[in-house]
Amino acid sequence: MQQFNGVKVFSTTKFREREMMGETISRWLEQNPDLEIVDRDVRQSSDQEFHCLSIVLYYYDPSQE
Repeated sequence: MQQFNGVKVFSTTKFREREMMGETISRWLEQNPDLEIVDRDVRQSSDQEFHCLSIVLYYYDPSQE
């Protein structure tokens, strides 16, 4: 993995929010065009009632040098 200096976590348990997660992530990326995504992690967990989806983006922000 390349060097990173920031992490952004997107997480949801609600069905409607899971459906919209891609749009939410795309909007965040558009609002932060100077960030370089260097890796990502996708996790899913569940119990008897809830299904949690988490997407973690590791990024490099050149302004933090």
